[in-house]
Amino acid sequence: MGYSNKKGGSQKSKQNNTKKSSSFSKNKKSKSSFKSQKPTGGRPPFGNKAPKSKEPLPSFSNEVRLNKFLSNAGICSRREADVLIETGVVSINGKIVTEMGYKVKPGDKVQYDGETINAETKRYVLLNKPKDFITTMDDPWGRKTVMGLVMKACKERVYPVGRLDRDTTGLLLFTNDGDLAKKLTHPRHKASKIYHVHTDKPVSIEHIKQIEMGIHLEDGEIKADNISYVDGKTSRDVGIEIHSGKNRIVRRIFEHLGYTVVKLDRVKFHSLTKKDLPRGKYRHLTEQEVSFLKMS
Repeated sequence: MGYSNKKGGSQKSKQNNTKKSSSFSKNKKSKSSFKSQKPTGGRPPFGNKAPKSKEPLPSFSNEVRLNKFLSNAGICSRREADVLIETGVVSINGKIVTEMGYKVKPGDKVQYDGETINAETKRYVLLNKPKDFITTMDDPWGRKTVMGLVMKACKERVYPVGRLDRDTTGLLLFTNDGDLAKKLTHPRHKASKIYHVHTDKPVSIEHIKQIEMGIHLEDGEIKADNISYVDGKTSRDVGIEIHSGKNRIVRRIFEHLGYTVVKLDRVKFHSLTKKDLPRGKYRHLTEQEVSFLKMS
């Protein structure tokens, strides 16, 4: 269904305006799955650069510091692990290690107080979240949480990467890999996310352009990386790609312009999509998917 930003005019004019707007398509193989709605005029283009941060990105070496190894295994905190190492109760391959920066290599036998410690296997679980579930580990009011949907996914305890509010559906990643979770939520390297937004009324072409150029909310300016109408839908359906991890950011963008978001669905998270993943179901990531998340 086409959409024109003019209130009057001939049918031909409406068709021309429709052709100028690009469509959000799940079937396209482009990087962002839809073409950007390019406003006319002489504004300078903006890139997809995320905010700069002095905090370094995590590395993904196969070696891990001994205190972190003990912490990951659930023995104690990193600070407490330093004390244990210093007191000489931790050994590696039969030799006591008191060096704080010592790194455990794959295949090393780590023992604490005579007991062998097994490092926790890293797990990566992707959920297609349904509505009416909150993103929290537990809820004192007894509401349904996303943890109940993935509790049988693995014996390891996994945690959600970021969050989706109760009424938002779509992709939510869970992992016990702290380094990867930190990378995907890092201020300088936040994962790109694509949402399908369904509003209470048609979204004007002027507002499409305004969202792409940037709007000012109470906590600062926000820009969409890409935005357009959803292919094959009405002008109440908009696809938006965004890096920001601010709370309820997509809903707040549209509410700021006078719209109510009726449905909000995250259809892509970083390189992960909902393909062959029904609502309310989960799957484990492939080794290739995990490698791509770590490298990109």
